[in-house]
Amino acid sequence: MCKVTAVVLIVVFLGNVQEASRLLGCKDVRVNCLDEYGMTPLMHAAYKGKADMCKLLLQHGADVNCNEHEHGYTALMFAGLSGKTDITWMMLDAGAETDVVNSVGRTAAQMAAFVGQHDCVTVINNFFSRARLDYYTKPQGLEKEPKLPPKLAGPLHKIIMSTNLNPVKMVMLVKENPLLAEVEALDKCRRVMELICEKCIKQQDMNEVLAMKMHYISCVLGKCASFLKDREDKLDGLIKSLLKGRDSDGFPMYQEKFIRECIRKFPYCDATLLQQLVRSVAPVEIGNDPTALSVLTQAITGQVGFMDAEFCTSCGEKGAEKRCSICKMVIYCNQTCQKMHWFTHKKVCKNLQELREKQDTESAKLRMQQNKVGLWCRCLRKKQQETEETITESECSLMTDLLHLLKGWNNYIYPGMVLVTCDANSPPTVKHFLTNLAL
Repeated sequence: MCKVTAVVLIVVFLGNVQEASRLLGCKDVRVNCLDEYGMTPLMHAAYKGKADMCKLLLQHGADVNCNEHEHGYTALMFAGLSGKTDITWMMLDAGAETDVVNSVGRTAAQMAAFVGQHDCVTVINNFFSRARLDYYTKPQGLEKEPKLPPKLAGPLHKIIMSTNLNPVKMVMLVKENPLLAEVEALDKCRRVMELICEKCIKQQDMNEVLAMKMHYISCVLGKCASFLKDREDKLDGLIKSLLKGRDSDGFPMYQEKFIRECIRKFPYCDATLLQQLVRSVAPVEIGNDPTALSVLTQAITGQVGFMDAEFCTSCGEKGAEKRCSICKMVIYCNQTCQKMHWFTHKKVCKNLQELREKQDTESAKLRMQQNKVGLWCRCLRKKQQETEETITESECSLMTDLLHLLKGWNNYIYPGMVLVTCDANSPPTVKHFLTNLAL
C-alpha cells in the first residue's frame, strides 16, 4: 500500500471531510484505492458509520459495487454491519447490488441480520429506486402520455419506500398528500403498482417479495379510491373502519379481513411466498396471533419477528412511547393517533384497566412469595453449613408447603427444577431439602 493511499485511508478513518475533499481533488489520489485487505475508502467510511464521508466519496465517483475485499465484502455489507440505516440507504441509492454474496455465501441483508442490525435488513429488503418508478413517468412506445403523471412519482415513492405496512399508515400517507387523494390519481398509481408487480414476477431474477409488496400497496390504493367514490366521510371513514375493534377485546376485525383478502388476491398462485403466507395465516382463527399484518410484514421486511420495539396501536409506527393514561395497556406514537383510536378503544379501556390491575396484584403477590422462598432457602442453607442435624417438625411442614408451592409455579422461579421423593424411612434433612430444590 502506497503512502498516498495510507494518508487517504487515515483521513477517512478519522472522518475529516474537509481534508478528504482536498486530497480527492489531487490528481494522484484514486478514490477507489485499496488497503492490504482490499477495502476501499468507501468501505471504511460505511463501516465506521460516517455518513458525510460516504456522501463525499460517492460524489467523487467511489465504486459502490467494488468487490476486491479479501472475503468478498461490499460497501453495502459494511453499511449493514454498521447498523446505520441512512448509510445503507445511501449505498442502495447509489446503485449497490443487493444479491451479491461474500466468501461465506451471505448477502448484505443476511450479514446485517446475522449481527442483529434488523433496521438495515428492512431498508435493504424494501428498497426500490426512484429511477425505476420514474420510468413510468415517461411515455413509452406509442403512448401519448405517461402511465404515471410526474407529480405523483414523489408521493407514491414515499409509500413504496415505507417499511410500515399497516394499512392505516398507508391511508394516512395518501390523505396527507392532496395530489394522491383523488380517485383518478389513485387509479393511475394502482395500475403502476400492478405493472411493477407483474414485472417482478416475470423478470429473469424473480422478486416475489417486492411483487407481494407492490400488490399489497395496489390493494390499499384501490380501497382508498373506493371510499373516495362511495363514502361521504372519504378517507376518514376508511381509517375508522380499519381501526374499529370488536367489543370484546378491541381486535380490528375489518383490518384483519382486509389484509387476508389482499393476500388471497395475489394474482400469481404458484408463487412460493404466497403459499408460505397462506400456510401461516389460514389456520389462524381471526382474533388470534399471529395476525395477517404481522405475518405479511415479517415476510416482506424480514425482521419484525425479531424485534422488541413498541409499535403504535393506531398506525403501527415503531418506537411509540405514549400509553393510554387510563388502562396503560395500549401505546401510541403521538396524541393524534390516540385521538383517532379513542372512538373504539373507549369500549374496552375499562376492561383493560381492570385486567392490568389484576395482573399487577398477582405479580406483587408472586414476588412476595418468591422473596419468602428465597429467605427460607438462605436460612436453611446457612443451617446446613453449621450442622447436619435433623430439621424440626415445623421446618419439615414449611418445606412441604414450599415444595407444593413451587410445583404450582411450574418452574417459574427455578427453571428445570427437579423435585425428588423423600425417603419415607428417614427424616428429611436440610441437605435433602436443598437437593429437592436443585439449588
